[in-house]
Amino acid sequence: MSPDQIIVFGVLLLTIIALASDLWSPDAVLLTAVAIVTVSGVMSLEEAAMGFGNTTLLALGSLYVIAAALRESGALDRASEFILGRKSKKIRRILIRLCPSVSVYSAFLNNTPVVAMGIPAIRSWSQKNRIPASKLLIPLSYAAILGGLCTLIGTSTNLIAHGLLQDYGFEGYSFFELAWLGLPCAAVGLTYLVFVSPILTPARRDIRYEEERKRELLVEIEVTDKAQIVGKTIRETGLARLPGFYLSRLNRNDREIAPVPPNEKFRVGDHLMYAAEGGIAAKVPSLSDYPGLQILYQPPRIIKREKKQDRELHQIVVKEGSRLVGSSLENARLLERFGAAVTGVRRRGKRIDKALGDFVVQPGDVLLLDTGRGFRGAYEDTEDFFLTSEAGGEEIENKEEVKEERPEGKSLYVSVAVLLGIVVSVAVGIIHIALAGLIGVAVLLAFNVIDPGEARKSVDWTVLIVIGAALGLGKAMEVSGTADLIGFWMIDLTSEYGNWVLLAGIVLVTAFLTEIITNNGAVAIMFPIVLSVAGSMDIDPRGIFVAVTLAASMSLISPIGYQTNLMVYGPGNYRFTDFFKVGFPLQLILWTVVILLAPVIWPF
Repeated sequence: MSPDQIIVFGVLLLTIIALASDLWSPDAVLLTAVAIVTVSGVMSLEEAAMGFGNTTLLALGSLYVIAAALRESGALDRASEFILGRKSKKIRRILIRLCPSVSVYSAFLNNTPVVAMGIPAIRSWSQKNRIPASKLLIPLSYAAILGGLCTLIGTSTNLIAHGLLQDYGFEGYSFFELAWLGLPCAAVGLTYLVFVSPILTPARRDIRYEEERKRELLVEIEVTDKAQIVGKTIRETGLARLPGFYLSRLNRNDREIAPVPPNEKFRVGDHLMYAAEGGIAAKVPSLSDYPGLQILYQPPRIIKREKKQDRELHQIVVKEGSRLVGSSLENARLLERFGAAVTGVRRRGKRIDKALGDFVVQPGDVLLLDTGRGFRGAYEDTEDFFLTSEAGGEEIENKEEVKEERPEGKSLYVSVAVLLGIVVSVAVGIIHIALAGLIGVAVLLAFNVIDPGEARKSVDWTVLIVIGAALGLGKAMEVSGTADLIGFWMIDLTSEYGNWVLLAGIVLVTAFLTEIITNNGAVAIMFPIVLSVAGSMDIDPRGIFVAVTLAASMSLISPIGYQTNLMVYGPGNYRFTDFFKVGFPLQLILWTVVILLAPVIWPF
């Protein structure tokens, strides 16, 4: 191997290790990798930056804005009401309505807003109909993934592959070209979701219900006017912990403060909520050293909307690349930044039973928040987390449904018309998808369907950075000859067994990379390898390109491999292994369909 190839191999290995261990966010890791190979002289700065000039980034960014306009105009709300409108107690009958509809929407919209709108709608509907939301949320995510396989704009991965084809002198995908293979995969996958997944998905209570039941185990202590700690801080009094207990939160005039800052001063009337370490209270804590503190044996009061209209309860899932990642809850200062008190935390489906102030946030963590009114409207499009609670906040005792008013009328029709215009113009080849998307955004801005600030916030800039950096890393593999070297290795291992085995090897490597470095990164890295393999064996690479494109989007066995899986992870109260149990058989079936049909539809 040449020195450049050794450098690229080393950077690839370190990149995979860093991403697998959650050392940094994916965008930070991939940007660092590109910087290293550029500084090392493997490629020029211009070559490294080429990925960020790809027209696909323009197309994808504009589609984020269009999806946000559809959400803000009420189009996705209406779609949710249509899908879930009919009452039924039979899971399979619900899935027959839910899964195909979600796949259709996802074929023409980015998966993320479809799932983001579906989560609170499904949870609210499930609560009213006494059906576990956990039976529906994994199918929701998987149905969105399946729909994305069928059109050019179904997922960002398809757009990336389309742009790469054009960059290397091939004809890009037509709007429905991927449907030749995507539709058989979707048909098989939806059949599995409707008839098999109900057997495998768990039936668990809503995470908020379980959290509130845990709250009933808290020991509540009141600060009376005779307490000597009034005016003193948590740190000064040492009340962050009592033997066998830790201070979980503080209730002041029906306002929750959690985690409680060490410099918070006690006031008369404060209610201190202590949780037992390990989640089980063996005895009542002793207060002999703290005169004026009074133990209240009833469970803490739960905020009621009919009495306190200025508070809401919400649930968020921390995003990859969030500014919260790596910070303790105390240092994250959610109360100052978002007006939100953390009242509970879940990781990998398990409740965290320890002092929350020192808890270090990771992607996928579920935080339960007590917030001010209007939290959803203010932070629905934040880059830090997915908001997965109902539009008006989640009710605990007052079960009346609260609906957020959304604009309809002109905005609804304009946003739908823009989406249809993009689909038709790109499908018939009138205009490039990037230009069509930009024109669509201009129309939405002109008709005030969405304002410039909302448009900027709706774009997931982390995804765009990951794509640009991954394309740069792929370029380094190409110019250094690393892609050719890997291609030769794959040919040596599989060529004597035929093209189907070669394709199977490429699909499996793509699937592995998808789980580690995201779907877009996998496509960017595999593309030059496929080119090398096809050139060495003198075969038409288009079928392999399609197989890699679809395989990269089939992330079904891990909650952290694909962002829609991450979004439903907490709200469904799932365990990490639930995704493997439900997704792995489906993953094997879909891989088989791709490997068998791709060479038939696009002969080598």
